[in-house]
Amino acid sequence: MANDPYDLVVIGGGPAGYAAAIRAGQLGKKVACIELERAGGTCLNWGCIPSKALLKAAETFESISKAGEFGVEVGSVKVDFAKVMARSRNVSDKMAGGIEYLFKKNNVEYLLGRGRITVPGIVEITDGPDKGKFLTANKILVATGCKARRLPDVKVDAERVMTSREALVMKKQPKSIAIIGGGAIGVEFAYFLNTLGTKTTIVEVMDRLVPVEDHEISAGLTRAFKKQGINVRTGTKVERVEVGKNNVKLELAKGDKKETIEVDSVLLSIGVEANTEGLLSNRVKPKTDRGYLVVDDNYETSIKGIYAAGDIIGPPWLAHVATYEAVQAVNGMFGFAKPKRVTTYPGCTYCHPQIASVGLTEEKAKEQGVDYKVGKFPFSASGKAVAINQPEGFVKLILDSKYGEVLGAHIIGNDATELITEYVLAMKAEITAEEIHATIHAHPTMSEALAEAAASADNQAIHI
Repeated sequence: MANDPYDLVVIGGGPAGYAAAIRAGQLGKKVACIELERAGGTCLNWGCIPSKALLKAAETFESISKAGEFGVEVGSVKVDFAKVMARSRNVSDKMAGGIEYLFKKNNVEYLLGRGRITVPGIVEITDGPDKGKFLTANKILVATGCKARRLPDVKVDAERVMTSREALVMKKQPKSIAIIGGGAIGVEFAYFLNTLGTKTTIVEVMDRLVPVEDHEISAGLTRAFKKQGINVRTGTKVERVEVGKNNVKLELAKGDKKETIEVDSVLLSIGVEANTEGLLSNRVKPKTDRGYLVVDDNYETSIKGIYAAGDIIGPPWLAHVATYEAVQAVNGMFGFAKPKRVTTYPGCTYCHPQIASVGLTEEKAKEQGVDYKVGKFPFSASGKAVAINQPEGFVKLILDSKYGEVLGAHIIGNDATELITEYVLAMKAEITAEEIHATIHAHPTMSEALAEAAASADNQAIHI
């Protein structure tokens, strides 16, 4: 037991945890970060970063395959799946090393193991290389994130049945796969595997893919996926999964119609659940909601001195939101600045075409009785998009009818995840559509579509 207590002990080393620890270090605090596996957490090691490396491989293959459209003749294009997967792991390894360097730079003590709060102010490491250590802390921040949700009675064996974690270290490319769940993770893997030659079926119980997005974005993605050859099955429930030695059979139901399909593998992409395994002793019982820790506006739980940030406090389950929350929590707990809760944030999906959004969908605007107008611009009318052979998709704005304030923005198309930031900033700074349109955007760029969408709300767009 350390006699000199830590100012802060962080449990979890993902985007929330490592950001919190580094920020506390910047403030000159004595801080330790406990991570069960490796610095960077799920995002860096088993999610955001390695999956983007895989998606880039698919995009590269697709670009080379279509090189003839640019007058560039190439021979046969082959994919070395093992090398694709290995590069993804190497990227994660490199980035994890970067986090460890930042810990050293900011005097963060980095411990490996499972952190457990025995009583408020004391954290025990119950598993891993640093098992048996006890840390006393003036403040504790829980940032243990989430883990993939699984189907009951369906064993994940990393070959026939996988979650995203197992899919990121596949040893062999399946010839066919059924992806259960049409959210961000599901559609990203669908694009990746289908592009590299896996016969892909995506099954979503809701009536459309990426159901949290604007309905026109969902429709646009469905059209694109069907064009790519992906078998899209929306409004469809998986009633039974039968795992065999060499295949998996799924019984699907859509209304009164039932059918059975057979695939090599199944990827479960059915959401996440709070990762609280081994986290709390019986003497530590903070308030929870559906398993997630409930926090106040200072990110403090119902137990004084115990804070939480990131996915462990519930949706949105986004790495950039987690980082923001963690920094806000640390700034607040040490009196640097009044903490802020998340209100405006971008959501990004990295399949092809990419999807990015912020704020209200048109459906939500209608539900809330908002007086709104829509601005929309297709990339098919963008000179840059056509020149680079990426005319698919559009930009859609939901604007306040009276003042032109941006209430929501939705993009589907090339580099959508890069373009969305202009609209996030516009919402943060309360910039109007008129001001966006009046801002000169370089020509030719994809970003011109952002200004044209703003102009189109008042029938002032030049190129449509």
